[in-house]
Amino acid sequence: MSETSEKYKTSYYLSKKDDRSTIVFIHGVGLTKEIWDQQIEFFKNHNTLTYDLLGHGKTPLEKAQLSFEDYTKQLLNLIDELDLKKIHLVGFSLGSLIARHFASVHGDRLSSLILHGSIYKRTKEQKRIVENRHEIQKLHGPASRKSSLRRWFTPEFAKKNQEIYQKIYSMLENNDFKNFLKAYKLFVSYEDDDEIINKIKTNTLVTTGQFDVGSTPDMAKNLSNQIEGSKYIEIKNGKHLCNIECDKDFNKTIELFINQSYDKA
Repeated sequence: MSETSEKYKTSYYLSKKDDRSTIVFIHGVGLTKEIWDQQIEFFKNHNTLTYDLLGHGKTPLEKAQLSFEDYTKQLLNLIDELDLKKIHLVGFSLGSLIARHFASVHGDRLSSLILHGSIYKRTKEQKRIVENRHEIQKLHGPASRKSSLRRWFTPEFAKKNQEIYQKIYSMLENNDFKNFLKAYKLFVSYEDDDEIINKIKTNTLVTTGQFDVGSTPDMAKNLSNQIEGSKYIEIKNGKHLCNIECDKDFNKTIELFINQSYDKA
């Protein structure tokens, strides 16, 4: 059952088993903490925390504009309120950008960092495509949701898993549209800052789907090369939402990396 924090009124779900570092999962734009259901089940013997970002799901947003500082403060306040000293941080898409920002300023709170589906140094053409997508989102909400799901799942998976498809579609449909556009604008206008990247000293894993067209394998490889000592793994046969479509491979990859992080601690 979800609970609500005092600061920011963040909706979260915490499962605490022992004194090990908690695995914290950050979702992407337009989604909610429920995209991590398969990970919560897989890691049921670990400490896990999922939460709704500002302006998503059951977490309100009272600001006209958003910044990565806002999202970083939201996460810091949440783990402080829950008395989580050290965490393994897993960020997806927009969540990976938040995780990168958090790691650059609060690396002392991290046992490890996992960045999945993270954009990095988009070309002019890639920027143009995502800017056009933002304009279409503003004008044609329902049609753009279907377009998003075509980018996020392979056609075969979407066809065979209509229940999951509808679950994700409903998240996009039910989120507050104005708040969604605020978060999406932040994602669209994001400019990579290698000064921030170079401040990341945490044990880091970078992953993406083999067929991800927005957060490509080349982006992920280049990002991994920029983060000192980081590791890159490509999730075979996956698109953007690998944690759902390729959950077995994704979960095993994360588990192995986290266990190795415990060994290094």
